[in-house]
Amino acid sequence: MVALQRTLDALATAHRGVVGYTVIDVESGARISRRGDETFPTASLIKVAILVTAYDLIEKKQLSLADPLTLLRIDKVPGSGILQHLHDGTLITVGDALWLMATISDNTATNLVLDRIIIRRVWDKMESLGLMHTKVHSKSFLRSTSVAMDSSVKYGFGVTTPNEMATLFQLLAQGKAVSAAADSAMLHVLEHGTYRQM
Repeated sequence: MVALQRTLDALATAHRGVVGYTVIDVESGARISRRGDETFPTASLIKVAILVTAYDLIEKKQLSLADPLTLLRIDKVPGSGILQHLHDGTLITVGDALWLMATISDNTATNLVLDRIIIRRVWDKMESLGLMHTKVHSKSFLRSTSVAMDSSVKYGFGVTTPNEMATLFQLLAQGKAVSAAADSAMLHVLEHGTYRQM
C-alpha cells in the first residue's frame, strides 16, 4: 500500500485541482487516503447511495423492482442517459430505472427513482450506515428541488467524503450495506457500468 500511496499522491500533486481519495483493502482492512475526511462534490457518484437506499426499501418490502414508473415529458432532463429521448408515456419499472441510473448514469432514471424513494430517505439510510456527510441534495439538473439549498449551491447534486464513499463500497463488498443478497445484486448492476474512464 505504501507504493500505491506514493503513486496516487504523485498524481494528485500533479493535478491542477483538489484531489482526495481513499483506498481500502477489503481483505485486510488496510486503508490509505488523501484528504479522506474533506467534503467534495459527488457528481453522479451519489447515485450509488441512491441505489443502496432503493435496495434497502426493496428489502423492507416498501418498494419493488417490478413497480411501474411512467415517463412523462416533465420528467426528462439533459445529460447522461437515454430516457430523455424516449416517447412520453413510456412505461418502465423501478428495476429498469435503477439499472439505467447505475450503468449509464441516466439522469432522468435517477429522478424517477428519487421521486419514488424521496430524497431525505437517502440521508436517513446513509446516516444509519454512519456516513454522516454523504447526502443527495436534489434531483439531477433540478436544483429547485433541493432539500438543502446552501449545500446544493456549494456542492451541486450531492456531497460526500473520500472515506465515506470508500466505506460505502466496502460495506457493499462485505454484504453489510443492506443484506448479503441485496448487496450482491447491487454489485452485479454496478459491474455493468459503461463508464470506464475513471
